Amino acid sequence: MILPEEVRKIKLPQMVPVTQRFDDSHIEDIPGEVRNTAVPFAEQMESGSTAAILVGSRGISNIDRIVKALIDTLVEAGIQPFIVPAMGSHGGGTPEGQTGVLGSYGITEATMGVSIKASMQTDVLGKTPGGIEVHFSEAALSADYVIPVGRVKPHTDFSGRIESGLCKMLAIGGGKHNGCSRLHREGFAALSHIIPEAAEVILEKVNVPFGLAIIENAYEKTHTVEAVPGNRILSREPALLELAKSLMPRIQYDEIDVLIIEQIGKNISGTGMDPNITGRDSYGHVPGALPMVKRIIIKDLSEGSHGNAIGLGMGDFILKAALDKIDFSATYTNGIASGNPEGIRIPVVVGTEENAIRAALQTCHGTDIHNPKIVRIKDTLHLSEIEVSENML
Repeated sequence: MILPEEVRKIKLPQMVPVTQRFDDSHIEDIPGEVRNTAVPFAEQMESGSTAAILVGSRGISNIDRIVKALIDTLVEAGIQPFIVPAMGSHGGGTPEGQTGVLGSYGITEATMGVSIKASMQTDVLGKTPGGIEVHFSEAALSADYVIPVGRVKPHTDFSGRIESGLCKMLAIGGGKHNGCSRLHREGFAALSHIIPEAAEVILEKVNVPFGLAIIENAYEKTHTVEAVPGNRILSREPALLELAKSLMPRIQYDEIDVLIIEQIGKNISGTGMDPNITGRDSYGHVPGALPMVKRIIIKDLSEGSHGNAIGLGMGDFILKAALDKIDFSATYTNGIASGNPEGIRIPVVVGTEENAIRAALQTCHGTDIHNPKIVRIKDTLHLSEIEVSENML
């Protein structure tokens, strides 16, 4: 790659570590909290019955401890639980891939003490008011009860009263590859009403005694675990979403010339990097969002991404080492199923971070390339410890 001489000669700024502080209130006794919130519901379930626990592909803190505590609570009440991977098209859209994703979170048949039924087969339960077929896991439907477990948080691609949470776990996660693909075909903008509508169809046809909602603080610590009655999931989730939004971290600068992201990954965000943090989605800057970032450099894929490089298209430059880790089958499966080929486009490939920064500065319109504002973060989940160029202190 040949860069203009002026750019090759500039002295890149010294980067300085900075600590950002956020609300750190969290749950100390996670198994105890799960038990306390779930016991009243478990005691009302019929002894000897079966329960399918829907577990997704997000990198939720303490998810293995939360799921194990829920299983133990159900078993103590005489219920026979099993796990169903509820992750739409993730894990390459295969039973083995989805079981592998759960295993990377410490959720296996051995650690949980129950079976994992990962079949991708679905049944159509009905249609939304707009005529969209609603798919749901056959394995989950074989149980007497279905219990979704999911983190409530802002979605990465749309805004609404209900975004990521229990409704999405039911409608898209529980819909497996068939349901995920069908709903995403309507486009991200439509998901704000389609997800609740599909969840309503499922809640009418499936026996959901409760869902286990999880909220994390800015440090990825478990802030809230709440068992939400099945008949109140649709009405309760908006309030939980507002709480989740209030606890989110952010990069506390409004303008950034170059943002360096050490790693992106499916375990970090559904879109690899969270637009709520970067202010950018697959189509460019999100209107009104902060920070305003001119260029993004992607250095690596997280180990937990399993080669799924969804979100790659939101970057401008990527290091060659990261490109070599991409599992194109998993990436394309996810990008196509979610109706977002823009999110899997390959940015400009550069050999080193230094050259990537220089190339980024050359393309930052209106920037003083001798005094740029540069920020480096680990990923869009870990924002307490970041680095900034000296001129941003």
